Amino acid sequence: MVPMDEQEALDAYSAAVVRIAESTLPSVAAVSVRTARGAGAGSASVISTEGHLLTSAHVVAGAQRTEVAFGDGSVLPARVVGRDPLSDLAVLQAEGSTPPPVPWGDATRLRVGQLVVALGNPLGLAGSVTAGIVSALGRSLPTLSGRVVDEVIQTDATLNPGNSGGVLADSAGRMVGVNTAVAGIGLGLAVPINPTTREIIDALITRGRVRRAWLGVVGAQITLTPELAARVGAPTGMQVASVVAGSPAAGAGARAGDVVVSLDRVPVRSATGIQRLMVETAIGRRMEMTVWRNGALVDIVVEPEELRTP
Repeated sequence: MVPMDEQEALDAYSAAVVRIAESTLPSVAAVSVRTARGAGAGSASVISTEGHLLTSAHVVAGAQRTEVAFGDGSVLPARVVGRDPLSDLAVLQAEGSTPPPVPWGDATRLRVGQLVVALGNPLGLAGSVTAGIVSALGRSLPTLSGRVVDEVIQTDATLNPGNSGGVLADSAGRMVGVNTAVAGIGLGLAVPINPTTREIIDALITRGRVRRAWLGVVGAQITLTPELAARVGAPTGMQVASVVAGSPAAGAGARAGDVVVSLDRVPVRSATGIQRLMVETAIGRRMEMTVWRNGALVDIVVEPEELRTP
């Protein structure tokens, strides 16, 4: 027999999951996609009163026809408003009345061990709910575009097939992530909802695309020598493996072998450190990049250009 205090705890846990499911699932849709290669499926969630839905970019890649189906049995045609493979986010517009939007949360407030619930609608007419905890924060997720999504949420809430694009909710039923991939047995990953991704979503709604800056350097994180680490105040930096010919970095004089320690006076500890700074406001703006070269710190001035994506 389960002791009363344990029973009460189980009841509280169950009640929280049930409450989140009942409030969120009506606004989570099954996404059916028709492409030149065949059919695909995933999930999406309503994010505005104008019928916008948020899903994963890979769910609607190459979509020629898209439909969204809700738990009440309604099926609506939809179109892809904007898609950003670099963050694996996409926005749809349903042609018709949709349920109310899922409230926004903020993944920056999450803590390891916190309750989260993964919700999707992989089959239509029947939602999928799994609960677990945040098992890690700050993960990086490689995307099909070759870039990585930073600050990814890792959870042990199992992601069922077709759940990509669905909601990762906190205990208050707020969307803190978009379920995007299975990381391994018993693990799932979600793109965070935070100020950066909110800007991406707003850009997809208003412009249909996201503008990013580009330098043209390829590199990897390395451990700095103790002397250099003490000098720059960071244990790691990014060593340049190659510089793209004709790129802003090449024009500024960056070389293979340089170790980038800061960009625009922000410490760079890895390749994602540079990627994180390549936002729209960096396009065409002169930035100082400090590199370690031949035993000395060298400052070069780079002017990022707009990244062109297919």
